[in-house]
Amino acid sequence: MDVSALKADTPLEFINQAVQKSLVGNLGIEIAKISEGEVEAKMEVNEKTCRPDGILHGGANLAMAESLAGLGSLLLVNLNEFDVLGIQVNGNHTGIVKSGTVKATAKIVHRGNQTHIWNVDVTNGDGKLVSSIRVTNMIVKRNG
Repeated sequence: MDVSALKADTPLEFINQAVQKSLVGNLGIEIAKISEGEVEAKMEVNEKTCRPDGILHGGANLAMAESLAGLGSLLLVNLNEFDVLGIQVNGNHTGIVKSGTVKATAKIVHRGNQTHIWNVDVTNGDGKLVSSIRVTNMIVKRNG
């Protein structure tokens, strides 16, 4: 995927197709909305995203959060000059999900020249908070 062309108005179909062979695609995460400073996605609760006991794996929520925050930061920088690197993820899991779909909403809370900080809330089908996750991305100058 040529990420240097990503913008907030990039068609969702293009982004979802481009990530099919990545972790995002393997977990079945579907990007549902992108705008400057906000990204939303949905993920089905199934055998790929659950623990062996059938409960949604917290790591799947963390992976979704880091992926959304990373995409959000990619949309905010000039990718011909800068790279975006996730440097910290901190999550609090507040609920159990065994079926259905979860929705994640990532919103930027700090947009600096060297770091972006995102808050990502994951909710169940009833809108109840399942995880609250903070992601920090580092913005670094590309070397040639």
